[in-house]
Amino acid sequence: MLLSIAARGAAPAAEVDALKAGVFNPPREAPDFSVRGSDGAALTLRRYRGKVVVLGFGYTSCPNVCPVTLAVLAQAHRKLGALGSQVQVIYLTVDPERDSAERLKAYLASFDPTFVGGTDTTLQMAAVRKSYGVTAEKHGTGTDYAVAHSSFVYLITREGKLQALMPFGHKADDYVHDISVLLN
Repeated sequence: MLLSIAARGAAPAAEVDALKAGVFNPPREAPDFSVRGSDGAALTLRRYRGKVVVLGFGYTSCPNVCPVTLAVLAQAHRKLGALGSQVQVIYLTVDPERDSAERLKAYLASFDPTFVGGTDTTLQMAAVRKSYGVTAEKHGTGTDYAVAHSSFVYLITREGKLQALMPFGHKADDYVHDISVLLN
């Protein structure tokens, strides 16, 4: 399967095997979704065909994991230089009760103004999380609660295939490496 992907213009199998992230072998179609985008438009994966998509899940009130992940992704995006225009970071909320499109826009802009966030109803966001195997569990009551959630990031090819899964804790250089492989 990887050889046939390489023949269609994706990265050669040897390069994909050298990714820093865990590799989906064979890659599979990334589940599409349609949610409210922080840029005011409907947010779908189809919208970014032709770009490598870096897809993460988190929330704006997260005290540590989410801001670290977004800072690393912003650093990687800067390090990619001109290649960064061929990459789209999408960050979907696991806390749609508090994360409006406007709140996501302001939050993500503090890391990188090109990042796009997504939110929708609680049921819609739960369906998107389920399609990606992402867990999220609310801890606490009232408005001051935390959400424990999966902290990995998906790397999706220009053709919309789930190619890799980057666990939390990787450095920007690992993202730059893997994204560069997927762009070639």
